[in-house]
Amino acid sequence: MDKKYIEDILISVQSGRLSVEQGLKDLAQLPYENIGGFARIDHHRKIRRGVPEVIFGEGKTAEQLAEIFNRMAERSDQVLATRVVENIYTALDGKLPDDTIYHQPSKLLYLDRNPHRKRLDGMIVMAAGTSDIPVAEEAAITAELMGHTVIRIYDVGVAGLHRLLDQLEVLRRANVIVVVAGMEGALPSVVAGLVQAPLVAVPTSIGYGANFKGLSALLTMLNSCSNGVAVVNIDNGFGAGSLAAMINRLAYKNFERDGENH
Repeated sequence: MDKKYIEDILISVQSGRLSVEQGLKDLAQLPYENIGGFARIDHHRKIRRGVPEVIFGEGKTAEQLAEIFNRMAERSDQVLATRVVENIYTALDGKLPDDTIYHQPSKLLYLDRNPHRKRLDGMIVMAAGTSDIPVAEEAAITAELMGHTVIRIYDVGVAGLHRLLDQLEVLRRANVIVVVAGMEGALPSVVAGLVQAPLVAVPTSIGYGANFKGLSALLTMLNSCSNGVAVVNIDNGFGAGSLAAMINRLAYKNFERDGENH
C-alpha cells in the first residue's frame, strides 16, 4: 500500500466505481488490520516509511505466516518474511502466491511482482568469508526489495588483503557499504579506512569457541578505530540491508535537491 493506493480509492469513490461504504471500509484498514487476534498488520507503514512492514517468521506457525503474507500481498507488490526455516516453508506449499520465492541460505521468503522496476545504484554488500554469505544475502535481498541494485563482493576477508585491495575501485564509487564478517570481525575497520562511504557492519555468529557466537565480532566492530561505521546486531542482515537502503535513498534525494538548487 502506498499513496497511489489511497488516491485510487478516492478516485473510484468520486467516479462511482466504488461505493462510499466500501471506500470507508478500505480506508478504515489503513492504520492496521487485525487478523484473528494474533497479528495486526501495519498497512500504513509504506506511506510513513517508504517500505512495507516486514514479517519476522521465526516462532510463527505456517498458518499464521500464510495468513499474514497473503493479506499483505493483497495490498503490496513486495512482501518480505525473514527467518523462515525450511520445514515451515515446506508446510506453506500451495498456500502462497505462485510467484513467491524462498531463498533457503538466508531463510528469506519474499514476493516481488515488479522485479524489473528501476532501482537505485550505489550499494555494495561484502562478506568476509563464504560462511558469512547467508547473512550477507539477507542484507542484499532486503535492499533489492526496497528498490536498490546491490553489488556483491564475497570472500574478501582480512586473511588475504590482496583480495580486498583488488576491489578498491568499485568500493570507492559506493554511497553505502554493508560489511558482513564473523571470526574476529576486523573487515569493517579495514574497509572504512579506505573509502568515503558510510559502512553498516554486521557481525556474524561464524567462528570458533572464543568467538562466543558472534560476540567477539560484535565487540570488535563496536570498538572500531575507523570512523563512519554503524553496527547492527549479530546475524542481522535484514537490519543492515534496511539501514543501507535508507542511506542510499537519502543520498539520491540530496543529490536531486542539490541539482535543483544549482
